[in-house]
Amino acid sequence: MQPVYHIPALLNECINGLNIKPDGTYVDVTFGGGGHSRAIMENLGSGGRLYSFDQDLDAMANSLNDSRFTFVHGNFAFLKNFMLYHGVTAVDGIMADLGVSFHHFDDAGRGFTFRTDAPLDMRMNRSSHTDASEIVNTYDEEHLAQVLYLYGELRQSRRMAAAIVKARAASPITTTGRLLDVVKPMVKASQEKKELAQVFQALRIEVNHEISALERMLTQALELLKPGGRLVVITYHSLEDRLVKNFIRSGNIEGKLEKDFYGRVDSPLRAVNNKVITPGTDEVEANPRSRSAKLRIAEKI
Repeated sequence: MQPVYHIPALLNECINGLNIKPDGTYVDVTFGGGGHSRAIMENLGSGGRLYSFDQDLDAMANSLNDSRFTFVHGNFAFLKNFMLYHGVTAVDGIMADLGVSFHHFDDAGRGFTFRTDAPLDMRMNRSSHTDASEIVNTYDEEHLAQVLYLYGELRQSRRMAAAIVKARAASPITTTGRLLDVVKPMVKASQEKKELAQVFQALRIEVNHEISALERMLTQALELLKPGGRLVVITYHSLEDRLVKNFIRSGNIEGKLEKDFYGRVDSPLRAVNNKVITPGTDEVEANPRSRSAKLRIAEKI
């Protein structure tokens, strides 16, 4: 049986949130298995256009055979430049599902999960130079602790960093199994799966520069959206969600609120859903990996 590349989370909610115009131009910055892109295409007419990004060439195998569709092999951090390359200066909607595709977790050789012993890799783009092994073996103790604390939100980050530095002095840490042997003693048994996932999340975010890429994408998305255009973003951890929430509220990465003469918040975006949208019980049962998904939708004023 062919493994599933990815099951899109909150599919109907995302499509409704995009408020698709049949002749509009849309961007899916996280193509993956193509689930969201296919649904967008189903709502486009003959004059509509969809551009879908993915930095992992594996995703190209899922490309859609449709003249209205363009697959862009690239990082969404360069969204605006890629769109200009394709002659597009304004779009009607931008969709981002920031979750890791099932394909990356299920491909044991990619090193994204602690459930299988594999090389410490975690690169979304396999042509990039830095992998998780390089970070684990070359970052100094303070830098490692910062990565684990900021991106994994691990209280024991300093102890973990010290243990990693001590272990690698004996021999390099090059596999997920060896890393687990080093950090497991600092993980609570009752929280083992959660905290180990946080360790791997922290390294993955650092390897792929995920937070800075998200910041750049959001800024460029605001520039590209037409008035009335929609921004639809699914996040999976608090760092991303807080960043997206503050960006929608303020219109800038810093989350700095600008106010007009009357003291009203002056943002170029309007939140379509003031309350974050999460998967229902049925969706979580059918797709357990969607349980941490949070959807926020904004419209450019």
